[in-house]
Formats: sequence, structure tokens, C-alpha cells
Amino acid sequence: MITSRDDLAAVCTRARQQVAVALDTEFVWERTYYPALGVVQIGLGQDDVHLVDTVALTGDDLAPLAELIADPDTEIVLHDALQDLQILARATGALPRNVFDTQRVAGMVGQTATASLQDLVEWAVGIRLDKGATRTNWLQRPLSDQQVPYAEDDVRYLLDVRDKLVDEAEARGRIAWIDEEMVIYEDEAAYTETDPMDAVDRVKSRGIGKLDPQARAVLRHVSAWREREARRLDRTRRMVLPDDALADIASRRPRSEKDLGRVLTDRQSRRYAESLLEAVRAGEDAPAEPRPRRGRPGPEEERRQAQLNVLQGLVAGQCTTNDVDPQLAATKSQLTALVREGADAEPTGHPVLQGWRRAFIGEALLAFLRGEGSVGLDGRDGWPRSR
Repeated sequence: MITSRDDLAAVCTRARQQVAVALDTEFVWERTYYPALGVVQIGLGQDDVHLVDTVALTGDDLAPLAELIADPDTEIVLHDALQDLQILARATGALPRNVFDTQRVAGMVGQTATASLQDLVEWAVGIRLDKGATRTNWLQRPLSDQQVPYAEDDVRYLLDVRDKLVDEAEARGRIAWIDEEMVIYEDEAAYTETDPMDAVDRVKSRGIGKLDPQARAVLRHVSAWREREARRLDRTRRMVLPDDALADIASRRPRSEKDLGRVLTDRQSRRYAESLLEAVRAGEDAPAEPRPRRGRPGPEEERRQAQLNVLQGLVAGQCTTNDVDPQLAATKSQLTALVREGADAEPTGHPVLQGWRRAFIGEALLAFLRGEGSVGLDGRDGWPRSR
């Protein structure tokens, strides 16, 4: 393993002389808010693989790796790139400028956009990877005899997968699609932490359904408090407070440490009372949040659902017959948002109306929403098509 900055610099210098380099990470994510990075793999070829010890090397020691990640002239190849890039950004402070995500590109050439690395390696080079060491302790030293080859294999064939995907994309005239798609990984917003006030969406508890509108506002604020506290302590959300406790606090709306003690342990009450009670008060002062509407959908909702069903059929037909994963072209949530806005939807906020997606399927979706043309089944393959 690479355990010195000088050795890391030597490998990264060689990597930056290549057109492309494979990267991956191994981490532990059990008791912390942030993944604990244990190993970074660098692959320059099948027989040129290096493991970086990110327990021994941290902070400024990783500067050569940061320079590699941020180098616009060297393509960094990853599989299911976003999480690895976010972990690397936190470890090195570097944002990528030239990414190739093998999983995402796979969805453009007849594979699924959720394909595992194991499946893509077998498809590209005919080798089946052993994935037995996935959930092991990557912070332990030394690494086990099982962990080392597992980590190495994650980048050993990645450049071969990349080359196969490029060949398939060229055959379909989709290199421009790849160039356009990979720009998403250069967006700084992807490396910015989410707004704690949205953390309430992660809370799952039976007690939530019974909360009145003001209590729901309290739940939002105490959920945001927990999110900030988990980040500060680098502990899981549940280790700070479980979801049921948040719902109970929102329901009871404690006003003192004594009141809080009816919900939390004595230790939790002493530790969190001041800031948690402040969050409760903020929720009480915030606008009430109405309960979600229940029961049978109204006529407008039923109409939108019918339109959504047709759009999903159109996307499935166009994608499946053209070797594109439908989920890559447009997700259900994206199509739902498009139906809600209707035929006057602007490209901003609607990925299916931007770039390659607009020409591929977006224009047909807008035509349907405008009431232009019609939708029917293709007599050759039975898929829905716009006419």
C-alpha cells in the first residue's frame, strides 16, 4: 500500500500522463454521519494497480491525489461515480473536472444505468469478479488477504470497461451524449450538503401521521436540529436521536428539560436540552404545515396520473427500442413534475427537456402534452410510439 506522500505523488504523476485513470474508494459507514475513508484505489492498467492508505495519509498528504482529481486533462473513470467523488471531495477538497462514469454510460448503450461493476466487467472482458469482501472493515491494518485483491480488482478492469463502452457509444453515435452527461459531476452543488430543514423527509415513524399541523412544523425543526448535530458529532442520525423520539417530541412539544426527560434519557436531556428546546420553540413559531391530503384522488390528480402513464409508456418505448435505459432518460418523479407543469414547461428544472434527452424523447412528450399528434402501438414491436 502507498503510505507516503512521495509515493502517492509518483503514482499520481504517472496517472496524469495517461488519457484516463481508474479510481475507486473503500470505506466504512456504520456509526458515523460521513463515510470513513479507508482506501483509495488507482488503476493505470490491469497490471498497474495501487492502493492508497487513507488512514495513514490524510489532509495535505493527499494533495497529489487532489491534483489528479482536479486535472481537466486526465479523465478519471469510476463506477457509480457520485458517492465516490463526494467522499474524495471531502477527503481532498478537490472537485472533478473530467469524469467518466461507467455505470451511467452503460445506460446509453444497451445496458442498465444501475448495472453492477461485476456485471459490466463480465460483459466487457469476460471475467467474473469476487465481491465477497464488500462489507469488511476497510480501516483495519493490515488489510486481509481477501481485501487486497478485492480492492485491486475494482479498478483493474475499469479502463477496459470504459473502452468497451466508448466503442459501443461510437457505434451508436452517442459520444456527444457522454460528454454532455458527464458535466453533471462538475456541478459544485453535487458536493454541497443538503439543507438541514429538508431532513424531515427522512424521518419515518408511525407517530407522524397523528401530528397536527403545528406539530408537523415542530418536527421539521427538530429534524433539522438532529441533522446539524449528527454532522457536528459525525455520528449517525439514530445515534443522536431515533426517529420515534423526534415524532414524540413534536407531539409533546416540551418546554423544559424536565418535560424533555419524559421523552429522552437523563443523559440525552442533559446533553441536548438547550439546543433541542430552542428547535422546539422555533417550530412553534413557524407556519403550520398542513397534513398531506388523504383519500381518493380528485379529478385533476386522476387526469395527471393518466397523462403520466402515457408519458411513461412513450419513454419506455423510445428507450427500449434504442438501447437506452428508460430511467436514465427520465425518472418517474421527473415525468410527474413535467405533467404538473404541462405543455408550457420550460427546460429549466426539467432534465428531459435539456440536451440529448430533448431531441431523443423530450419533444415528443411536449407534443403529447400540447395535444398534438397521437400515441399508438407500433405494429412491429408493440411498444407505444408518438405519431
